[in-house]
Amino acid sequence: MSDTTIEQIPGGEAAVEAVPASDEQLVEMLVDRARCEGLQLTGEGGLLQQLTKRVLIRFAGGTPGKRPGAGR
Repeated sequence: MSDTTIEQIPGGEAAVEAVPASDEQLVEMLVDRARCEGLQLTGEGGLLQQLTKRVLIRFAGGTPGKRPGAGR
């Protein structure tokens, strides 16, 4: 995994900078943000479920209805 820092711009989407960040820092940022927003870390609609869904969709080529790895 490449080292990337994600910065939240007030009132906007997250912006990716060229400043390196470790995987641990990225995980900590996600967990802290989820807690601040009152999002559960596990369970239905929680951070882990949402993150897993986004990774699988990205892996499938960005198509929510497409099965990951299909057609490979």
